[in-house]
Order: sequence, then C-alpha cells, then structure tokens
Amino acid sequence: MKSNYEKFKSVCSILEKYSFDKSKLIPILQATQEEYKYLPQEVLTFISSALNISPANVYGVATFYSHFSLIPKGKHIIRVCDGTACHVKKSESIIEALRKKLNLNNSQTTTKDMLFTLETVSCLGTCGLSPAVVLDGKVYGQMTPSKAIALIDQIKE
Repeated sequence: MKSNYEKFKSVCSILEKYSFDKSKLIPILQATQEEYKYLPQEVLTFISSALNISPANVYGVATFYSHFSLIPKGKHIIRVCDGTACHVKKSESIIEALRKKLNLNNSQTTTKDMLFTLETVSCLGTCGLSPAVVLDGKVYGQMTPSKAIALIDQIKE
C-alpha cells in the first residue's frame, strides 16, 4: 500500500510551494485543480489535514468559487459563452451542436472517454467577438455551430 506522501506527492509539492500557509488556500486549490483537472474529495481532505483547516472550510471554498470543480473534467475544456451578446447571436445553437457532436446532455458535461468537457458560461468578456467559444484557453470569436464542430474534429484528428 502506498504511503500518503507517495499517494499525494503532487499535492505535497503544492503545499510546500505555499509553505503550508492556510491563508493561501485559494492558490493551493487552484494549483491542485491544475494538477488533477478537478478537486478530488480525498485530496481536499488531505489538504484540510495538512493545513489544519476543517474539511468543511476547505469544501466551502471549493464550492463557493465557480471555477473550481469537484467532478473530473476532460482533457479538452470547451466553454461557450451564453451571456447577453452571445445569446442574442445564437450561442444556444452552438451549445446544442456541440452537445450532439459529443453525445452530451444537460446533466452530462464530460464525454465518456474523458476527452472533452463542455461548459456554458455567463460571460467571457469578449462581447465584440460574439458568439464566443474558449477551447483549452484559446478564444474563438464569431462562432457558428459548424465552426465549433470543426474545432472538435481537428482535435480528434
């Protein structure tokens, strides 16, 4: 059986980087999510123990901020803006086309092969490019359903 250090080696490195400083919980969680692509429950428990913070406090921070995720995400993250400017320019049709292409529904946001996660966001701050999609951190503006599908096809190739 692996020791906790072996099992949580990445988290230990993150905690060391932040000197086990409980006031640095948010950057610790950000770095942890970067490492795992989400915040696993056992990792949150380990962090709470290592920082001597109650698990409820760590969980509270992890669930308060919308950029943290407690469920696994795919290798490629697709965020479609559905804010006012994008919505008016038919972002919903892009969302529906991507859901169909990736075989997803309202409750399932990650593909079974863990390759893609589709998220709808309220605003990307790119109204001049609406409708906008962010794929793996890169912004694509003036999107259409067919352009969005083409992005998926490029990755699959």
